[in-house]
Amino acid sequence: MSMRFSRRNAIKLLGAGMAGAWLAPNLSLAAPGELLYKPVPGGGRLPVIGLGTWQTFNVGSDPKLLDARTEVVRAFFEHGGGLVDSSPMYGSAPDVMGHALEKLGKPDSLYAAEKVWSPAGGSTREQVAELAKRWGIEKFDLVQIHNLSDWREHLEVLQQMKANGEIAHVGITTSHGRRHDECERIMRDHDIDFVQLTYNITHRGVEDRLLPLAKEKGIAVIANRPYDGGSLIKDIQRRHEVPDWAAEAFDCRNWADFLLKFIVSHPALTCAIPATTKVEHVVENMRAGHEPMPSQKTRERMIRHVESL
Repeated sequence: MSMRFSRRNAIKLLGAGMAGAWLAPNLSLAAPGELLYKPVPGGGRLPVIGLGTWQTFNVGSDPKLLDARTEVVRAFFEHGGGLVDSSPMYGSAPDVMGHALEKLGKPDSLYAAEKVWSPAGGSTREQVAELAKRWGIEKFDLVQIHNLSDWREHLEVLQQMKANGEIAHVGITTSHGRRHDECERIMRDHDIDFVQLTYNITHRGVEDRLLPLAKEKGIAVIANRPYDGGSLIKDIQRRHEVPDWAAEAFDCRNWADFLLKFIVSHPALTCAIPATTKVEHVVENMRAGHEPMPSQKTRERMIRHVESL
């Protein structure tokens, strides 16, 4: 699967009949510019829009829901997606990803990101092995410590696993603006590749210290809760139209464009991970990862606009 997705690629896909019945009405596979990629430590790069699985992929063994989530995954990769983020704390989400990959095959662009948590889930190695089995893959590209749970014990083992080539990258996560001081200390004092944190247009506290530190240290950044758990985009698109000036400034067509482009245009951000149950929302989310992106001046105008609503 190609790592680029341009207007030319879209035309080829449409001509080959790959767009399928799942393509939402009034949504074009084509985009005005190239899908934006950002570098990761040690070489390589990721598309700036990933796929989260929190809540949305915890569907158990329901056949209809499993098929629906498989179509979400299919659309994600057909539109150039890369990073998929999950956790054992997300219920059946790792198993649902395993089901989707079994049905679809493992795309070349897949960047599999998982998490370890408290000792209740077993040792670090046991947790990683069990999760790889649930996904049906040999190894993960990124293993993160979920909300800094027992991070000292996990970090030492994960670093050993990385040195041995058992995983590619090591990271930590936090969410909802919690434990930023501790997160900052780990970023300063320890060798990590990724940090995952909450960042969106209404939750920008990480701009003061964590994002500049990540830029300084060369740590890749994943933004969780880009839609604030869904409430932000649901509320704003129900009550307001996208401002006209945004279309001219960065080809903004909808609130997905507006909210996601704000996040991934930050110079320290690597990838945002919106979660969804709907194929049409995957199409919208992935389109938001295409150029052009808002300038710093436009980003400031976007903040002022949202604050005025």
